[in-house]
Order: sequence, then C-alpha cells, then structure tokens
Amino acid sequence: MAGTYDDRDGKIWMDGKLVDWRGAQVHVLTHALHYASSVFEGERAYNGKIFLGHEHSERLLTSGRLIDMEIPWTADQIDAAKDEVLAANGFKDAYVRAIAFRGAGEDMGVASSRNPVRLVIAAWEWGAYYGDAKMKGAKLDISKWKRPSPETIPSAAKAAGLYMICTMSKHAAEAKGCSDAMMLDYRGYVAEATGANIFFVKNGEVHTPLADCFLNGLTRQTVIRLLKEKGITVHERHIMPEELAGFEQCWLTGTAAEVTPVGQIGDYTFEVGALTRDIAETYEKHVRA
Repeated sequence: MAGTYDDRDGKIWMDGKLVDWRGAQVHVLTHALHYASSVFEGERAYNGKIFLGHEHSERLLTSGRLIDMEIPWTADQIDAAKDEVLAANGFKDAYVRAIAFRGAGEDMGVASSRNPVRLVIAAWEWGAYYGDAKMKGAKLDISKWKRPSPETIPSAAKAAGLYMICTMSKHAAEAKGCSDAMMLDYRGYVAEATGANIFFVKNGEVHTPLADCFLNGLTRQTVIRLLKEKGITVHERHIMPEELAGFEQCWLTGTAAEVTPVGQIGDYTFEVGALTRDIAETYEKHVRA
C-alpha cells in the first residue's frame, strides 16, 4: 500500500462497521482535534495474528478510563474488530492502529461529557520503523523536553496529547540527522525514546529505566521476561544520563520499533553486540511463534 494516509484503497472499521478508506472522515469540530481527548494503541500482526492483541485492547480501555473517557466497547469486541480489519484488507503482517476519541457533539469547550466516544481501527503494511537501523544501530539525539511528573499527567495512559513533546523531539532529532531522541524525565533520569522504551547492557547485565512516569510498554515487558528466561539479570532502576558512558550496548523496544539496536546517543556510542542481536532474534521468533 502506498500514498498518503488519507488516500488509499482498503477498509477501516468505524464505530461498528467497515467503511471505505477514503470515506473514513470526522467533522472538523471533533473534540479530540481541539483538546486531544483521544487514546490509541499501536499493534503488529505477524502471520495473521496480532501479538498481544487482547492485552492491547485492555490497555486501550484502561487508557480511556484514565482520561475520564469510557469507551463503549468490550476488549473482546475490539479484538474481533481488529481481526475484521485485517481480513477485509487481506493483511497477514501489518501494523494495527486502534484509536478512541471524543467526537463532535453538544460540547465544544474543555468539557466534553455529552459528546459521543468513537472508536476507529485501521491497519496497514509497515516495515522496520527505523529502517536500516535495525542492522547497524539507530542514532539518537537527546531531547530538551522531559517526560512530565505523573502528578501532572496520567502517565500510564497511551493518550494522544502526551505525544506532543515526542513529536517535537523527533522533529528536532531528524533535523540533526538522527532517527529519534532519548528523553529524560522531570527528575533528570533517563526515561525513554519518543515512542519506544530503552535498554542498556553493562558487563553482561541489562539496565532499563524504571517505568514510574512513562508507559510501561507491552514490548518492554515481553523483552524483560525473555531476558530473564535466558538467565540474564535485568535491573529496572533510575539511570542518570552520565551513566551512558559506562554502558556497552543499547536497544529500543516498542510495537513499531520491535527490538532496534542503538549505536549512538548524543556523544555516547554503543556496539551492536551479541546480546542485542540475540534478544532481537529471540523477540522476532517469539512474536511469530
């Protein structure tokens, strides 16, 4: 599939029915467009099956509740809709995007409790998120923007509005020739990339930031489990940016990123080492099992 995302062939699921791709429209006074009242999930299907699809559906519902937006579908119904989208488009290996949002209605201010909550599911074929970085290692900038305190945002929600600083950070990184940016949290600890969690290796052990103010990704959780099953020690802890000088390897995890090695963050360099390659291969086998 090629072309801009609003001009493609195919089907998109909207509020209970499949519609033509180009006809999947919303009104310009949709509340989410103005106030970011929206939550979403990014998922990948391998060989026709969505990896952790039900867990993603459950998280979508949880994200909705965290931003005071009850989504009027069950996880099982969302699962079925995602399968319907894959079948309608003839996809086996694909990226799946489910998004719930407050639509146009009686309210057009900050409050929106009288507006309907809508649900849309689309899918498209999508290769490696970071291109050839999956082989040679991504280059990351260090963002000037920090992940906020959980006292200021619902940090456990995969909410659209929380990605604004991620978009800004990635744009700045790309302008410098980087693939992405690493973000610190409000305390100055290493947090994550703009759309992926981050891992480091030192002396055969793995270190990853404690997910106490950013999304604890499903891919992150999977990779930690796979590492522990291999007998590898994993430290989930606060990491200061100056510690990067002592780490030997680094990788990113996420539904889109899968497991992507990192070769450079700012002035710090890392090897695409054996452990990084091994966990990337293990994850690839796991999701296709």
